[in-house]
Amino acid sequence: MKKTIALVLLTLATVPLAACEEDGYGGVYSYGPGPYAYDGYYDGYYGPIYDGYWGSDNYFYYRHGAGDRAYIRGGRDHFSRSIPDRGGHNYQPLHGTMNPGQGMHMPHFPHGGGRDHHR
Repeated sequence: MKKTIALVLLTLATVPLAACEEDGYGGVYSYGPGPYAYDGYYDGYYGPIYDGYWGSDNYFYYRHGAGDRAYIRGGRDHFSRSIPDRGGHNYQPLHGTMNPGQGMHMPHFPHGGGRDHHR
């Protein structure tokens, strides 16, 4: 009986670990809810982007294509939430939505995994 209870408790203890994993930089591998809408301005510096999200650290994270499993943090001088001072950049409106996928590397995702405490 004691072995059965211990086995059940050990199994239940690993369930939360399967939901998300911290990557050491405050990010998570998230199964978060979607769709997640994002709006802002982008100057095209990184080339065409597929989708992205505004992180809880106020950086924009993006992917180049649907097959990318990791989001890349863009520089604040290339993405802005509000109309930026042009300062030599040719900013264009950026609008879209994304759906977080299972096992995706999403640092500072504001709604994902429940373990991103950098809000």
